[in-house]
Amino acid sequence: MKSFRLGLTGSIGMGKSTTAGLFRDEGIPVWDADAAVHRLYAKGGAAVSRVAKLCPDALVDGAIDRVVLRHWIAGDGSALAKLEAIVHPLVARDRAAFAAEATSDITLFDIPLLFEKGTEAELDATLLVTAPPEVQRARVLSRPGMTEAQFRLILSRQMPDAKKRARATHIVETLTLDQTRAYVRALIAHLRG
Repeated sequence: MKSFRLGLTGSIGMGKSTTAGLFRDEGIPVWDADAAVHRLYAKGGAAVSRVAKLCPDALVDGAIDRVVLRHWIAGDGSALAKLEAIVHPLVARDRAAFAAEATSDITLFDIPLLFEKGTEAELDATLLVTAPPEVQRARVLSRPGMTEAQFRLILSRQMPDAKKRARATHIVETLTLDQTRAYVRALIAHLRG
């Protein structure tokens, strides 16, 4: 049985992680791109030696320090492209391995840059999580250590919400947990129907 592959995406502060958790609560296996990157950067991870060659200061106790990477990227205009050239193929390999092992009728792929990187072509459908700009801003700026400048930088690297809406198969506005949970359950039922 081929698993239905649903891609979950949304800009920062839109409720993507919470929504992924709701799918997990319903028994749907979730592949998480951010978690894959953490594994790749952890001690013994497949990206450690190659990333350390690019940014030696990021190698701390055998793992890649993401804070050091963020500072390097902020100070070097070519750093992000170099890093992505190493990490994205490894992430794609991790995602493919997860998909190949899927035994559930539905599998969720939590991918922040789904549309930006064209990954939707590998999936059967997409779900965009969204919220009004003022809700997004309040959520993001309530995070420890987040600044207005960091928020603007992150947004500048993400496709605008309106463009994501135009490309998504399904859209959920994540204003309340109960409403989002109801939507997730209805979507799962629809996909199974």
